[in-house]
Amino acid sequence: MPRWLRITLWSVAGLVLLALATTVVSLYLLLQPSRFTAMLQRQASHAGLDLNLASPASPTLFPRPALELQGLTLNAKGAGMPILLAARGRLQLPWRALLGEETVITRLEIDSPRVDLDALEAWLASLPPSPESTPPEIPRIDAGVRITRGSLVRGNEMLLGDVSLDAGSLIPGQPFPLSISAKDAHGEPLQLRLSATPRLRGDTLQLDNIGVHFSQGSTLALQLSGDAHWHGAADASLRLGGKLDHAEAGAYDVSLLLTPANQVDPLLLAIKLDGPGNHADLRLPPLALADWWAQLNHPQSPRLNVPPGVGTAQIETLDVGSVHIEGLSIQAGVAPASASSAPAPAAGAGKPAARKP
Repeated sequence: MPRWLRITLWSVAGLVLLALATTVVSLYLLLQPSRFTAMLQRQASHAGLDLNLASPASPTLFPRPALELQGLTLNAKGAGMPILLAARGRLQLPWRALLGEETVITRLEIDSPRVDLDALEAWLASLPPSPESTPPEIPRIDAGVRITRGSLVRGNEMLLGDVSLDAGSLIPGQPFPLSISAKDAHGEPLQLRLSATPRLRGDTLQLDNIGVHFSQGSTLALQLSGDAHWHGAADASLRLGGKLDHAEAGAYDVSLLLTPANQVDPLLLAIKLDGPGNHADLRLPPLALADWWAQLNHPQSPRLNVPPGVGTAQIETLDVGSVHIEGLSIQAGVAPASASSAPAPAAGAGKPAARKP
């Protein structure tokens, strides 16, 4: 090879390496990964959480500016059990971020996150209660979120696997879409699609044009639509109606009506179900129902008692886990208890059939 050609090739290679080095340095100087990771850690800290990365964020430019995150861990402050573990994350940024004008994230992508429900519930229980006088507000979240190959566990027990989530930006006055798919512990596919338009009118938070679609494999599909209003504390109302289709039991009319608390009654949820062989008309206090569920699932001393509520139900067949029940009739005539009181007893009668093997 002639000497002049070798010199030319070495010069071109040197220029390419210099251009690459200049690009890398420019990305770090322009994107400043530390300011975005610091922003995430600061926001997590305000919520009582610690966010850590296994290695510093690395910037990329194509197909759009982004920061690659490796080994995400999210813990409640002072807690040893992580709420979230994720292999990788990616922060997509607007092109104007290259100018250093705004610390804005347009999309957050998380790959293979593992969420521990026990740790999440412990963190939520540690949060201070919001003052009842606090007016409703809509947090503006400009970044969309995408989660792939996630899992939801409780300790070592798998609750949901192969979780995927896709959500748009949360901006007042604009439709907010949310789509979740997963598989339960038995491998049955689940899918939830939710859409609503949040608005703030004076001291009222409105959710207009609510659409809910839930399906479990090819067996069950639920579609609801309606609207909701919240004025703060237990002053909330909800109206949803639609259809429940079951492959074996048939089609049902479903309606949900949430009425706000007053000086006499607590927050009440009225549930109506009408279809072939099954009818229900129940009024349940959701806050007291949550207390009942927490007592039922208490790991040390679970309390088995009937849930609070008023109404009637006639169910031809009911399958709960490995138990098959036929001819279930429930009549509860005691007024619902408030959230702070113990669940009120209710009368019920049923004819259980033999257990399935």
